[in-house]
Amino acid sequence: MTEPQHLISIKAALQEKRAPLYRTIIRWTWRLLIGGLAAILILFLSINFTAIPSFRELEDPSSALASEVLANNNEVLGRYFTENRVPVAYEDLNPYLVNALISTEDERFREHCGIDARAVGRVAFRTILLRDQSAGGGSTLTQQLAKMLYSDRNFQGMNKIEKLFALIYRKLREWITAVKLERSYTKEEILAMYLNQFNFINNAYGVHAAAEVYFGKDQSQLRIEEAAMLIGMLQNPSYFNPVRFPERAMRRRWIVLYQMRNNKAITEAQFNELKVKPLDMSHFKRVNFTDDTAPYLCSELKKDISKILDAPECRRSDGSKYNIYKDGLRIYTTIDPVYQQHAEEAMQEHMKKLQGRFFQVWRGRDPWTYRTRTTGAEEIENRKESLMSLIRDGDRYQAIRPKYMDAVSDRVQKRYDFELRDVDIERMLDEERKPGTFGKMIADGIATADQVSAYRSILNGVEWEEVKNQYRSLQVAIKKVYETKTRMKVFTWNNPRFEMDTIMSPIDSLRYHRMFLQTGMMAVDPTTSEIKAWVGGINFKYFQFDHIRTDRQVGSTFKPFVYATAISQQSISPCFQVYDQAVTIPARYQNFTNITDWTPKDASGNYTGLRMTLKEALKNSVNSISTYLMKQMGDTEPVRGLCNNMGIDSSARRPNGQYRIPKQPSICLGAADLTVFEMTGAYATFANNGMYGLPFVIKRIEDKNGRTIYRSLPEEHVALPPNANYVMLDMLKYNVAGVPGINTLKSEVGGKTGTTNDQSDGWFMGVTPRLVVGTWVGGEDRWIRFFTLADGQGSKMARPIFAGFISRLEKDPKSGYDFNAHFMRPPGDLGIEINCANYAQGDAAPTQDEEDFFPDIYNDQLNEDGTIPGKAKKPDDTFGDQLEGGN
Repeated sequence: MTEPQHLISIKAALQEKRAPLYRTIIRWTWRLLIGGLAAILILFLSINFTAIPSFRELEDPSSALASEVLANNNEVLGRYFTENRVPVAYEDLNPYLVNALISTEDERFREHCGIDARAVGRVAFRTILLRDQSAGGGSTLTQQLAKMLYSDRNFQGMNKIEKLFALIYRKLREWITAVKLERSYTKEEILAMYLNQFNFINNAYGVHAAAEVYFGKDQSQLRIEEAAMLIGMLQNPSYFNPVRFPERAMRRRWIVLYQMRNNKAITEAQFNELKVKPLDMSHFKRVNFTDDTAPYLCSELKKDISKILDAPECRRSDGSKYNIYKDGLRIYTTIDPVYQQHAEEAMQEHMKKLQGRFFQVWRGRDPWTYRTRTTGAEEIENRKESLMSLIRDGDRYQAIRPKYMDAVSDRVQKRYDFELRDVDIERMLDEERKPGTFGKMIADGIATADQVSAYRSILNGVEWEEVKNQYRSLQVAIKKVYETKTRMKVFTWNNPRFEMDTIMSPIDSLRYHRMFLQTGMMAVDPTTSEIKAWVGGINFKYFQFDHIRTDRQVGSTFKPFVYATAISQQSISPCFQVYDQAVTIPARYQNFTNITDWTPKDASGNYTGLRMTLKEALKNSVNSISTYLMKQMGDTEPVRGLCNNMGIDSSARRPNGQYRIPKQPSICLGAADLTVFEMTGAYATFANNGMYGLPFVIKRIEDKNGRTIYRSLPEEHVALPPNANYVMLDMLKYNVAGVPGINTLKSEVGGKTGTTNDQSDGWFMGVTPRLVVGTWVGGEDRWIRFFTLADGQGSKMARPIFAGFISRLEKDPKSGYDFNAHFMRPPGDLGIEINCANYAQGDAAPTQDEEDFFPDIYNDQLNEDGTIPGKAKKPDDTFGDQLEGGN
């Protein structure tokens, strides 16, 4: 049946009427389509040229790489990092990691070009249209790498619409970056970059650090189930943290193993065996600076490395400075890890025993208040101020102080342009209590005139009363906090962990830790000047102050420099005899600058009046003989000059302007504050035929690409004529002949002990043909000391560490230490007689035979019970209980 004509006419009219609308719709549809495509194209181009990293940036992705300090066998001694990350090349990656990663995160990784169309389609259809949240993600490994390296997913402060557009924009950016990465790198390089870049939390950046932190091993040694656990963490490391959530980590590991089985990376039998294995976190250990093999060395090396990297020739090609914490430098050192281990163990063995005796001696005494016959009120005040300074430097104090002092300090800063410190407030309180204190501070160099001027302005200002009130309130609050007992960990020698749990107040903890004797020990190969071991203290976790480059009074260890000068300049024989009697160097005598007569005594306070050879006098540290030699020289400059030749800068001054090696005759007794580093370098001259070489520990530094940016150059020169040097060696050997600990060693050994006033410092400088070792022992504060020479002499405090160290090296075939080596004797006639029997034939016979030398009663050698031969004096050891206790 045909349609009526009038209806056809109506439809035709209607269509004709709507035609413009249809044409408009079609026109706008095309416009929108073309415009949309153009917008997408413009968006892609915009992202590509503005928000996407360049190929140059892609070739050098920005990630913080840890710098490594390496031993002489390339073993890692320590790291500097903001992110504990050490890159691993693809060829060095554990294959289990690679297979687990591809099986779990991107099965078609080797097939796509950075974007997996099938995965994107799956996500679009199942997740978006079907609302199936189990459909998985569509990001490839390359996209995930792009997100880690270059994308910012911070949506903070955005509403839902803004978040949606930002997410789309960043997703497009990641896609384009992924394609660029695929064009810039091989698939293997992308896999390695991904595993090196990922943050596995717990201070483990990259798979190398993750294997160390979670399993205590190198990533190449990971087993299948361990590799699967780490790969499982990639989805969400915090959620699948095996330390906090082991069950979650186990379930996630099962999924990874399941995927590995599905992709034929493991067999069905392996899957069934591995899926039920327990999660082993027994080796988990967070990495921090105190875990380094040589933490004191690494801490000190930062200063040296910073100076090296400041040099123009050690910078990048564009002139910028390398960053030790981010640029992945490799610092190659001379440290021998076997030597380092034996040095640490020898130190620990002796210091544990020594500390036990020290606590026994100090039982019932307070080191901040005890007095001797020479202790004055000023010294007690200095001790108390020292303790208060420790409190002020503590974290607890620094956390509380702002609440009380920040507001008023800001007002003082604005009004007087003066930053108010606690020490400034204390000085102003002292002036208020005792007018005239400021003048004494200026005279003593404690405060400058400008500081005192500011102090007076503040004292007269409107803020002073508030400053006082707030400061007093702060002290009340601090006292309460520091006297409240709390649970804490403290250092102890009584267990292998060197710490114990206890309940103690913070102030008692400060006092307790300050009572531990410290040490500094450095071992140098004298033939190469390479530092082989560096022990800066007893435990870096609790005592982070390094004692290798810290000034301490050297005592009798300085005397060989005096003897060496006399022998070198005057060809004097060690068999030459001198009376042990009072020797006075008058004021202004010849070229000396002392302003009063100087007549030193020996440790016993007496003179024997006997004649003795120089070698006997040095062995027994007889002060009168050292003074005699100094007086014969008529000047301190010959000795200071020799020290300068042996690496101790005689022109160097302290902050107060005084010379580090004073121009005073008292230096002949060791009245100089020097470092273990300087003393060890100087004594190495004796073991190196009179040739001084500057000790060094950094051999070279390379950037992350292996380019050498620094290489050490030997610094050496003749310091002492070989004949005079050999004579000194013979005397140093005589010093230790037959002494306990040394007499059982196989090595040819020489050495000198040193003990300072009040037994504050104990030294032993030991020399062998292949190793020179400097050892110092003492308290952080100089009043932390033994009371008697029987306990506090260098032969008791320091020499056993040297003996234990050398003994361990001799017994360890892996050490490579040559105990059969001998000191070099210069060819021909020495020109100085060292055989005292021959010497006696050409001179008056000595008072005693060579072997029957004078009893060892001076600074460094007393009887085991503390008595002097012929004397009945014993040290006071009737004190209370040992301070330390517990396990």
